[in-house]
Amino acid sequence: MTLSKPKHPLAEVFGYPVDNFDPEATRHRQHRLCPFNNKVPNCTKDKANDPLGVCSVYESDGSVAITCPVRFRQDWQIAVDAAAFFFPSNARWTSLTEVRLNDKHNRSAGNIDVVLVSYDDKGRIVDFGSLEVQAVYISGNTRRPFEHFMQNPQAHHDMDWSSQANYPRPDYLSSSRKRLAPQLIFKGGILKSWNKKQAVALHRGFYETLPPLSEVSQQEADIAWLIYDLVPGHQYQLAPYRTVYTRFKTALDQITTAEPGPVEMFVGSLQQKLDEMLGDEPDLPNAPALNDLL
Repeated sequence: MTLSKPKHPLAEVFGYPVDNFDPEATRHRQHRLCPFNNKVPNCTKDKANDPLGVCSVYESDGSVAITCPVRFRQDWQIAVDAAAFFFPSNARWTSLTEVRLNDKHNRSAGNIDVVLVSYDDKGRIVDFGSLEVQAVYISGNTRRPFEHFMQNPQAHHDMDWSSQANYPRPDYLSSSRKRLAPQLIFKGGILKSWNKKQAVALHRGFYETLPPLSEVSQQEADIAWLIYDLVPGHQYQLAPYRTVYTRFKTALDQITTAEPGPVEMFVGSLQQKLDEMLGDEPDLPNAPALNDLL
């Protein structure tokens, strides 16, 4: 299916497509509500008293990228899918959100988005696993088009924002290197030392920007990548796309190791910068060539 190029970045605002004006969607916009199991009824993204209620944005090809981690909590599908990886099918389990994780010195390694715990008939914990949710960072300014839309949703739902400065776009490189990788290193490293399984939930477009991960069977895996699509409709539905099972260290190495290009390209850029710096000055006597330094 060929997707049309969007004129503006906003796919969902306060849980609903921007062209949905049913009473339910209108009520969510008026009261700044979150329909995706936030810790409170209202959206709290960015600022609790002035939330940036953008759940997802359009990419340049018309596909949708999830920008809010709470968006993944729709119907708690991610918890069901993670539990299927962590626990036996007959286990009793529940989920706890925003759980602080400390290192051996009692210093915070960060909060785990969701911890799933299985328990016995007396309420004692039998096992647990961690579920991290990774939305995508945005480069550019999302608040300006959001505020313009909210001034008059009926009139502005089809606005043309394409010529505006700082048009917002998903920044997958920053999302993986500045957020996902550090989470896996610090929090994931502790959980791995405890031999606890982990899951990462992310949308399909994000996963496809990662390096190819070496897959193993579910039985061999200690981390599951839960990959989702958003299916259009009256309200976008979070739909499982596929689950990828990997080993923790192998996946971490593949995500954090850059694939090198040819050294000649880097030397060429160095030469260009050196030429610009030296201008028309004569070559320095007896200076070695850059290639001799390699």
